Amino acid sequence: MSSNQIALKNLVSMEHLTNEEVMALIKRGIEFKNGAKVHYDEQHIVANLFFESSTRTHKAFEVAELKLGCDLLDFDVKTSSVNKGETLYDTILTMSALGVDVCVIRHPEVDYYKELIESPTITTSIVNGGDGSGQHPSQSLLDLMTIYQEFGHFDGLKVAIAGDLDHSRVAKSNMQILKRLGAELFFAGPDEWRSAEFADYGKFVTIDEVIDQVDVMMFLRVQHERHDYNSIFSKENYHKLHGLTQERYDRMKDNAILMHPAPVNRDVEIADHLVEAPKSRIVEQMTNGVFVRMAIIEAVLKGRN
Repeated sequence: MSSNQIALKNLVSMEHLTNEEVMALIKRGIEFKNGAKVHYDEQHIVANLFFESSTRTHKAFEVAELKLGCDLLDFDVKTSSVNKGETLYDTILTMSALGVDVCVIRHPEVDYYKELIESPTITTSIVNGGDGSGQHPSQSLLDLMTIYQEFGHFDGLKVAIAGDLDHSRVAKSNMQILKRLGAELFFAGPDEWRSAEFADYGKFVTIDEVIDQVDVMMFLRVQHERHDYNSIFSKENYHKLHGLTQERYDRMKDNAILMHPAPVNRDVEIADHLVEAPKSRIVEQMTNGVFVRMAIIEAVLKGRN
């Protein structure tokens, strides 16, 4: 058994993980990427319940579960009793009663998981696939895996997170754990999209102030679906002021990397032709997402035993 195999009852927030657990999940993800296999004698049933649109997270969990040999229980929000007014609690209560081992859930309500993991009746394990603008632990872990593969450490790294900060669960998950692991953080983007909480974790800057200093330049998607615009949004103006242009890309350090949780609004956060540029690790992030999610599911299944 690998020393990086850990046991977790649920995985809902980066705040609930110790630094040791985070590093074990990253390293186990790397082991899976390098070809590690796991064999279960018993049947494990997993349901993926996505109440918000998703390609990368949803399908990466599915691929991870299939690679682990899990049985996937089909769940389609459009044809479920949610359309009859069934609450999330009662949906998960049903899954638990049916014998589902793990429910991976994405839901628009922040902290939706609290009543689920506190319930004495619900016995299925919960993995948070994203809660509103709250947390996105699996995305954070795949980001950390990508950074760790590149640099081999976090302590002392300079990381800039730029864009739609307030609406980004990725930004919030990453800033908490990266600061804990010793990285130096910078935040950039429109003033109206960043709240005071970010000041507790790093320094507010403009992209042009730090683009040539940071080791990791992480852009965030402009989340149009979470905005109530008072004026017409101009993607050209946003890109010019806050996005990665060719000129800014050229100023990045030779060994610096470009990251984005995707989907990328091309020519908004990042110039279209730079999404797959040599310094970009965006495709690598997606690949790593499968393997770190294998580590997550394995840890939660182990926690059930």
